[in-house]
Amino acid sequence: SIRASINIKKESLNLHEYIEKSIAVLSSKIKNSKAIILNNVNKSITISYNAAYLESILLNLISNALKYAHTDRTPKISINAKQYRGNVRLTIADNGIGIDMHKHGEKLFGMYKKFTNRPDSKGIGLFITKNQIEAMGGKIEVTSELNTGSTFKIYFNEQ
Repeated sequence: SIRASINIKKESLNLHEYIEKSIAVLSSKIKNSKAIILNNVNKSITISYNAAYLESILLNLISNALKYAHTDRTPKISINAKQYRGNVRLTIADNGIGIDMHKHGEKLFGMYKKFTNRPDSKGIGLFITKNQIEAMGGKIEVTSELNTGSTFKIYFNEQ
């Protein structure tokens, strides 16, 4: 149904503010895990986007970074954005458990695909996230290394 949505409402959204809202929603998880979250996004960056989709994307990626934190170190999540050629690239990087991209890379955004034995993993979050991004004309990329962490890059199409 996300892909079929033709009249997705867009509005001008301040990216830094939406990240701060997501951090506030996840504040108890952040506090419990003692995570360090660095919102390095310039306060002047805005995107023309659907508010519900942006909230969903940010909450999913940040909560995944918290959920899949490495037990041997303090979770650290860095969030950055860069404007280029009329577009915005958002980067969310963590120092978590990482994903074996050689083994799971092709399936990463598939529905019900899980890569850990955690009982709270549903295998639906990245599937929805990717579909929301693509429905808005953007794309998502990931690089990851086991026991090192993951970096998600979201390209918001502003054209």
